Amino acid sequence: MPLNIPNLLTWLRILAIPLFVVILYFPEFTDWLTTAQANMVATVIFVVAAITDWFDGYLARRLNQTSAFGAFLDPVADKLMVAAALIVLVEMGRADALVALIIIGREITISALREWMAQIGKAKSVAVSLLGKVKTTSQLIAIPFLLYDGLLFNVIDCRTTGRILIWVAAILTLWSMFYYLKAAFPRQSGK
Repeated sequence: MPLNIPNLLTWLRILAIPLFVVILYFPEFTDWLTTAQANMVATVIFVVAAITDWFDGYLARRLNQTSAFGAFLDPVADKLMVAAALIVLVEMGRADALVALIIIGREITISALREWMAQIGKAKSVAVSLLGKVKTTSQLIAIPFLLYDGLLFNVIDCRTTGRILIWVAAILTLWSMFYYLKAAFPRQSGK
C-alpha cells in the first residue's frame, strides 16, 4: 500500500464519514450545535470530502503517483461516503428509501460485475465511463442539498431541490447500470 498524497486524501475522505454521520445523526454527541449548525457542518464535511475525490485523482496523475491500491481505494471511498449519507438521509426522512435502494444496489451490482469481468479478463468492457462520472457528480451535488436541509441564501429550498436532484441522480444511476450491463453482455449478432 503506497502512502502518498493522493492515497492520504482518500483515507481522509473515508475517515470523514463517521465524523459527518455523528454530527448529523447523533445530536446527543453534538448538543453544542443547533440542528441548522449540525446540518451546515455535515454539509461542509461532505462537500470537502467530495472535492478531495476530484483532487486526489488529479494529484495522482499530476505527481505520477497512481497505484493499483489507489485505483481500488478511491471508488470504495466514494461508495462508502454516498451510502453513509443516503442511509442517514433516509432515516432522517430527507430522502426516499427507493432512491437509496437504487443507488446503493447499483453500486453493489456494478462492483460485483467489475470483479467478475476482471476475473474473466474483460475488465475493460466495464471501465468507468463518462456516464458513470456524470452519475457520481449528480449524487455529489444532490446529497449536500439534502444534508443542508434549509433555505440557501434565503431563496433556495434545499430539501425540495435536493429531493428533485437525488431522483435525477437515481435515474442516471439506473441508466449507467444498464449501460455497464449492456457493455458486459453485448448481444451476439446472428445467434
